[in-house]
Amino acid sequence: MPAKDIYHDCVRTALIKDGWTITHDPLRLIWGPKDMYVDLGAERLLAAEKPGRRIAVEIKSFQGRSEMTELERAIGQYTVYRTVLDQQDPDRLLFLAVPAKVLVDVFEDPLGKLLIQSGIAKVMGFDPVKEEIIRWLP
Repeated sequence: MPAKDIYHDCVRTALIKDGWTITHDPLRLIWGPKDMYVDLGAERLLAAEKPGRRIAVEIKSFQGRSEMTELERAIGQYTVYRTVLDQQDPDRLLFLAVPAKVLVDVFEDPLGKLLIQSGIAKVMGFDPVKEEIIRWLP
């Protein structure tokens, strides 16, 4: 089992506050001999007669010395998980969860916007103090 990110419990609480039900903590993926663990799996019912929306959330704190190195690692891990999810659970959307400051400093700058607009990543920003989701970026 991988170590939990420092914001793991915060993001879990934020998702629950936002109406999500946590279904996996962590969400295990297996491809061949490789085991991978996405931090959280969650679902939200849309209506009684419709199937719910399912997501997987990988939490990143961006605590390293280099913002660019953290971005490269996060996008690499996100890409591996998304590729496996596309094969095993194609209806589950994968989001990268980042604190509000990272959302602004990394994903609302030109490079971050390019990654999102190109469909490379979906991002969820959260407030670590209030433990609330502040924005979803497709």
